[in-house]
Amino acid sequence: MKDERMENNGVCVIGEIMSGFSYSHEMFGERFFRTDILVCRASGIMDAVPLMFPEELVDGERDYSDSIVEITGQFRSYNKKEGGESHLELSVFVQEIRFLEGECTDYGSNNRVFLKGFLCKPPSYRKTPLGRKICDLLLAVNRPCGKSDYIPCIVWGKDAVLASGLDVGSAVNVTGRIQSREYSKKLSETETEKRVAYEVSVNRLETEIQSSYTG
Repeated sequence: MKDERMENNGVCVIGEIMSGFSYSHEMFGERFFRTDILVCRASGIMDAVPLMFPEELVDGERDYSDSIVEITGQFRSYNKKEGGESHLELSVFVQEIRFLEGECTDYGSNNRVFLKGFLCKPPSYRKTPLGRKICDLLLAVNRPCGKSDYIPCIVWGKDAVLASGLDVGSAVNVTGRIQSREYSKKLSETETEKRVAYEVSVNRLETEIQSSYTG
């Protein structure tokens, strides 16, 4: 992740492509396709990470299911409108793909993300019932084109305490991994829907005002 275009937003994930591609959208005459990659944590838990491919990198009609690949790109967001409501949709925008032989067992390097951005809403600090410290952040990460990606991050331990004292607009660098988790969305008094949220689980936090910790 040393490419100049990734100075403030870089992702590298290694895992298994879960399904065939589905058409997403077209922009400036180029088509884009979606799929998910299954990435294993050291604990054995699997994260399903969404991918967005430009057609120049893959054949959208071909089924790459079960292929083991290394993906390099950026973690991006856009507001998707459905039923009169909008929600943040996240995916890894793929810039390079490499097909691998065999499984990845180096769980320290198979899911890495680096973001350099600005805090765009007040941090949300809490403790779990077991006393673990957690802080939720939303980072705005600028692109060269003038747009920004809005990336949710979850910070742990000492870093969570540090993050809880940050002001909106603070410059923040984070290193971690992309994780997925299911949650229930309440649609009405009697109806709920299972959804999947994506976020960066931070293992290193740096700010302009204080040196980094390892949480």
